[in-house]
Amino acid sequence: MIGPFSGSELLIILLIVLIVLGPRATRDLVRSLGRAVREFNKAMDEALGREEKKE
Repeated sequence: MIGPFSGSELLIILLIVLIVLGPRATRDLVRSLGRAVREFNKAMDEALGREEKKE
C-alpha cells in the first residue's frame, strides 16, 4: 500500500493513464520522472558530500 492507495487501485489508475495518454506519452512521462528522481538523488548526494557510485 502506497499512501491511501492499494495495489489494485494503483493498477487501475495506471491503466487509465495508459488509455488516456497513449503508450508513447506514458513512456515519455515515466522516462522524465526517472530522470528527475536520478537528478534529485545526485544533488542530494553532492549536498551531503557523498562520493559518486561507480557501476
